[in-house]
Amino acid sequence: MKIVADEGVDRQVVEGLRRENHEVIYVAELAPGINDDEVLRLANDGGAVLLTADKDFGELVFRLKRVAGGIVLLRLEGFPPDMKSAIVANAIREHGLQIHGAFSVISAGAIRIRPRR
Repeated sequence: MKIVADEGVDRQVVEGLRRENHEVIYVAELAPGINDDEVLRLANDGGAVLLTADKDFGELVFRLKRVAGGIVLLRLEGFPPDMKSAIVANAIREHGLQIHGAFSVISAGAIRIRPRR
C-alpha cells in the first residue's frame, strides 16, 4: 500500500510499515513543516492513503470537500511507539482494502472506517 505519513506520526510506525513492504513517504523526512493542504496534496497526487495524528484532516476532507484517497487518523495517545507500530500495522493488514477512500480512526482495540460518500 502507498502511504503518506504526516510528520506527527512516530518514526517507529513508519519503520514498521516499511518492514511490511508498504511504500511510505514520511513528511518528517521529505518536507518537514509543510502545511496540511500540501500534505493532503502529496497523498492525493501519489494515490496514497494519508496516515496522521492530526484531526484537522477530517475537516479538510468532510467540511471543505478536499479529495482524499483515504485518511487514517491515529488516536493512540499514551501508547509507546513500538506498540503504536504494532497496532497500526495490524489494522492495515486486516483492513487495508476498506481503508482506501475512507476516513478511518485507529484507537486502542478498535478501528472505525467511514467510507466516503
